[in-house]
Amino acid sequence: MLTADLLRRYDRPGPRYTSYPTAVEFHDGFGPEDHAGRLADAGRRADAPLSMYVHLPFCEARCLYCGCNVVITRHRHVARRYLDALRRELDLVVSHLGPRRALSQLHLGGGTPTYYAPEELDELTSAIFERFTVRPGAELAVEIDPRVTTAAHLEGLARAGFNRLSVGVQDFDPVVQRAVHREQSVESTRALVETARRLGYSSVNVDLIYGLPYQSLAGFGRTLAEIVAMRPDRLAVYSFAFVPWMRAHMKHLPADALPGPALKLDLLAAAIDTLSTAGYRQIGMDHFALPEDELGRALETGTLHRNFMGYTVQAASDVVALGVSGISDVAGAFAQNARKLSDYYARLDEGRLPVERGFALGRDDEIRREVIGRLMCRLRVDVPEVERKFGIDFHRYFSDELARLGSGGGAACDGLVARSPSAIEVTPLGRWFVRNVCMVFDRYLGARMAAATPVFSRTV
Repeated sequence: MLTADLLRRYDRPGPRYTSYPTAVEFHDGFGPEDHAGRLADAGRRADAPLSMYVHLPFCEARCLYCGCNVVITRHRHVARRYLDALRRELDLVVSHLGPRRALSQLHLGGGTPTYYAPEELDELTSAIFERFTVRPGAELAVEIDPRVTTAAHLEGLARAGFNRLSVGVQDFDPVVQRAVHREQSVESTRALVETARRLGYSSVNVDLIYGLPYQSLAGFGRTLAEIVAMRPDRLAVYSFAFVPWMRAHMKHLPADALPGPALKLDLLAAAIDTLSTAGYRQIGMDHFALPEDELGRALETGTLHRNFMGYTVQAASDVVALGVSGISDVAGAFAQNARKLSDYYARLDEGRLPVERGFALGRDDEIRREVIGRLMCRLRVDVPEVERKFGIDFHRYFSDELARLGSGGGAACDGLVARSPSAIEVTPLGRWFVRNVCMVFDRYLGARMAAATPVFSRTV
């Protein structure tokens, strides 16, 4: 049973685990030459598919809840130069990858990809498809902002082969929208979803956020009802990460109007109840999908995966990221591009991959990454499978972690996980705190939690 005591004890800073180790462990000792070597290693698997992420950071205005790397400008020539830089980075990546050129996943994220005109997006995607082939059944997705997206955008992307949309909504309550500087109508959002259906997009995702200023159960309930009426294939319902020490613009939010932990969980509970009643299944930590959607089927078959783009059914072993701040996951190493636009351009002008920092995983990192990934995606760790894959005695290797799970006040004692000699399973109650369960297996977390300045958002 979810109690106030559980909320109080587990509401603490913690990672979201879109990667392990998390990005706070990246360092500048890993640079362009290291990434080039990893790309060459990955290129030797010429028949294996790749995932690709392209970061398009430009927005016309800043949403105050946003934690993404964005560039706010109405000067279109600034964004025009960026497309030229992306082509140069593409050529550098191709030169190291060699013959490995098949994509199983392409994701355009931001920022606001549809900040660009339809013909500019066509120019970008043409440059990608001139250098890479698209495998049958590939997932080609784009994030859109209904305030700046037109039917012409959707038509052009559909012609290019895009089959998935992720539509930013967050909340339809006018009071909340004004507080976060994102005013967007139900009607414009519905019109774009209907246009996408008419054009043949196979999947539409809607993003919502709970924990924003002035949110209430009644207001969020109305938003959920409007979204359910649109019948998107998937939803992502994210907990708001209030990190003003990292994102200075969040200091402009009315902090005293932010929901407390109990209300935040009530908002999430309302989402789970409404969406479950409407036929959606909860996927992993914060995603929902209709039973016939690929994510729902992947949950059943144990083929769900998680990367910097969220939950996916595409099992590409390597992710190549392009653009400012993009994070690649290639051949056992993370590589993050320069986070400032000027630095990104400067590295490309030098003819070098624009990598600023990264992290090469060791054997222990790989083992822990596997365990945390299974908890996040499957809510279950099959102990014999992990032992066979890595040649370890699981209970001996994780003796300290298992002791913490089962100790007084630990996740097992609190009913968050169920343990047996062959498995660790996250219970229905534990889904509320799956990040906390994963934190037990994070060997870097202790030092980060002891730092004077927090680096993670709160888990509740």
